[in-house]
Amino acid sequence: MFATGIENSSPTIRNGRERVDEMEKCGHYKNWALDLDLVEELGTCFLRYGIPLHQVFLGPGKFDWEFSDLVYNDIRRRGIYPLADLCHFGVPDWLGDFQNPDFPELFGAYAEAFARRYPWIQLYTPVNEMFICAVFSASYGWWNEQMRTDRAFVTALKHLVKANVLAMAAILKVRPDALFIQSESSEYFHAESPEMIKRAEILNAKRFLSLDLNYGRRVDSEMYEFLLDNGMSRQEYHFFHRHNLKHHCIMGNDCYVTNEHRVAVDGMVHGAGEVFGYGEITRQYYERYLLPVTHTETTLNEGPAGSEPVYWLWKEWANVLRLLNIGIPVVGFTWYSLTDQVDWDTALRENRRQINPLGLYDLNRQARAAGVAYKKLTRD
Repeated sequence: MFATGIENSSPTIRNGRERVDEMEKCGHYKNWALDLDLVEELGTCFLRYGIPLHQVFLGPGKFDWEFSDLVYNDIRRRGIYPLADLCHFGVPDWLGDFQNPDFPELFGAYAEAFARRYPWIQLYTPVNEMFICAVFSASYGWWNEQMRTDRAFVTALKHLVKANVLAMAAILKVRPDALFIQSESSEYFHAESPEMIKRAEILNAKRFLSLDLNYGRRVDSEMYEFLLDNGMSRQEYHFFHRHNLKHHCIMGNDCYVTNEHRVAVDGMVHGAGEVFGYGEITRQYYERYLLPVTHTETTLNEGPAGSEPVYWLWKEWANVLRLLNIGIPVVGFTWYSLTDQVDWDTALRENRRQINPLGLYDLNRQARAAGVAYKKLTRD
């Protein structure tokens, strides 16, 4: 599956007073038909596409499907296969944030309503990047609840993963042959010195928590203590083992130049740049879960030369080929997103309207060098 996606992040900032709506910032609400034209122009048949949850889900049992009907019906008419992205970093104002214990059940009901509305859709990412969402919202304090404690992180994580599991179960009631692609960041932490090896090991265990819980895999003993020490009950932990839907899943791995980290002597974590790369880190995830793999996100900021993203695309594709050559079943590749993004240079922490040249097309819907290269790759 060669795919691209429409960036649809929608977290809140400033203690919930402002929402960052990437679909609005990138002009998709006005240009949705043109954006679908560009997907067809690329020659890709698959599109990661999520409707704005905060605009559609108005309350328990209350939905506004007007915009989503318009776009999804046209997607279907064009013969594009959507990977339905149902929750991308934010929830409606009435739901609060990811500390809300009612979120998982309410989201599961929403997922079932969505599946009944669009029963022709087979591919889903119910909750995007569960680990990153919990980290940015409840460890770094950047989005949504803007908290910075281990307890807040565990609370957000267990709610996000439970919501994903309940959504999968709900969708399967409507579409028994549904497939779920977990788009999750593939992370790695490097120790800068021998004394930081233990700290790096803990962080490298923590990176697996969302997928361990989602796939019903027993977590490492140190992580089990971490979860229980920070508010997860044994009953909550056992929920994930009773609802194992791994056999309906494809593991999606996202890869950015920011995915690898250095753990300094003072315990602080800094960017490491590309050290291992997508192939090695994805191999680690594959050997842990033994699931088919999709490369679900990558991009690179276009520099002065304009060729940097083209080289990055080649490197990512070379890594995918390497994984295939050693027997790892990679079934998809994605450049994310279709157009440039806005304010990701501050991780959406500020509404500055700063355009980030990350797309296959710019916000005037003109092809970038990466778009030309990706079109050639998909054609070839």
